[in-house]
Amino acid sequence: TTQAPSGLIHFGISQILTRPFHVEHRNIVENEPSERVSAEASVLSSRVHYYSRLTASSDRLLSPPDHVIPCQEELYVYSPLGMAFKVTGGDGGAKNPSIITIFAIWNTMMGTSILSIPWGIKQAGFTLGIVLLISMGLLTLYCCLRVLKSPKSIPYIDTSDWEFPDVCKYYFGKFGQWSSLVFSMVSLIGAMVVYWVLMSNFLFNTGKFIYSKILYNYKLYKLIDSNGISGLYLNTNNYGNDTSDTAVFDRWWSKTNTIPFYLIILLLPLLNFRSASFFARFTFLGTISVVYLIILVTLKAIRLGFHLEFHWLETTQFYVPEFRLLFPQLTGVLTLAFFIHNCIITLMKSNKHQENNVRDLSVAYLLVGLTYLYVGVLIFSAFPSPPLSKDCIEPNFLDNFPSSDVLVFVARTCLLFQMTTVYPLLGYLVRVQMMSQVFGKHYPSFFHVFTLNIFIVGTGVCMAKYYPNIGSIIRYSGATCGLALVFVFPSLVHMISQKRRGELSWPSAIFHSLLIVLGVANVAGQFFM
Repeated sequence: TTQAPSGLIHFGISQILTRPFHVEHRNIVENEPSERVSAEASVLSSRVHYYSRLTASSDRLLSPPDHVIPCQEELYVYSPLGMAFKVTGGDGGAKNPSIITIFAIWNTMMGTSILSIPWGIKQAGFTLGIVLLISMGLLTLYCCLRVLKSPKSIPYIDTSDWEFPDVCKYYFGKFGQWSSLVFSMVSLIGAMVVYWVLMSNFLFNTGKFIYSKILYNYKLYKLIDSNGISGLYLNTNNYGNDTSDTAVFDRWWSKTNTIPFYLIILLLPLLNFRSASFFARFTFLGTISVVYLIILVTLKAIRLGFHLEFHWLETTQFYVPEFRLLFPQLTGVLTLAFFIHNCIITLMKSNKHQENNVRDLSVAYLLVGLTYLYVGVLIFSAFPSPPLSKDCIEPNFLDNFPSSDVLVFVARTCLLFQMTTVYPLLGYLVRVQMMSQVFGKHYPSFFHVFTLNIFIVGTGVCMAKYYPNIGSIIRYSGATCGLALVFVFPSLVHMISQKRRGELSWPSAIFHSLLIVLGVANVAGQFFM
């Protein structure tokens, strides 16, 4: 065999990153026949063992110098079974070129927030909305770069497998570890709540489309004429005077009273799966859905045309002013729209050229910003006013189109299927992060997992029934999780690391303190605006 057990690979790689070693005369498992470890490699191994006695493995002050470390072809992973597996790569994982990394970040950030961007621009005013979108993109990009570079600022410790919560634990102890976990849960559970509300919306409109277009408009009715001769006729009227069937349908197919409960039957069993690998295969649907949304927005804008009149300060019958005091609602939405800080370190580890991380992340943020700007500006500009007011733009801009619109029906159906596959993935992330921190296991028992899933599903059902406003849900959860993981912790970590190196300057301290103040103001603005 040429492949070691997964436990051995993990053990060997972590050791090689700190103290490369190998063993005395053992069998070598590789494509070639068995061979012996060279005498020179054996001597080097003894020297490495000598250095390991001088200091702890996590301390690099007395780590083995380069001339003691065996070369790549002499590195082996020891097995308790009496075998030594040759190491053929540094990290054992496939590396992606920059273009793949960029679009992976773009695909990860393109979530449900894109549906609320036009509403957010309306709340802030057209001109101020564009300015805020660009500014928030730049600020969140800078904070994301601070998160990406934070593990490398810690000296004398191997941080190659660290995530940002580990960095927070290093600087702030248990408080940093648990607070970062709490705010990460806010972002994930908030996203799951938004998904539940949207899936209820999309399922309702999909069923309404099918009912009105297929099961009703094209239904054959048996009619009897005045001569008593029966026949079959095609009814092409919408609902006519027969309201009994419609009343029954509306009672059992309600957006807030029944649909959120129907989803429990489908999604609650999926949340209890031990592994979410099956659903991970459908993540490409997110890219397809976003591309289709962009095409849909373009077609609608071409058909409706632009309806713009600039009113900088005053409110008119059909137009909102260009600058509105409700702008914090847009900043809350944008905080979640540009949020990727809790997983950016993991995403960038697979980048083939690590020296291009800053450039690739910046390009990804540029593409995300342009996508949001394109959708938001086109929907706001093409919204037909007159006869409608711009204030009629819904938090989910698809709700401004009727259920009978075929193009919008396709968009809702694609998004419904995509969210059905992504929702269990989000639940899996919540379970892994919470259960591993509290119980030390990803799946302590079915009872623990089922209780957690009942809480998550119950939260989604309650919000879909009593407060199905995705714009407000996104801005509250985005501003809350962004306070810690976007503004506060990255800024504090950077200032503390600079101070320990003696490099903290007054401009840097003032700028990063201002970022913290902006994060606090962003949260406060959601409750007062």
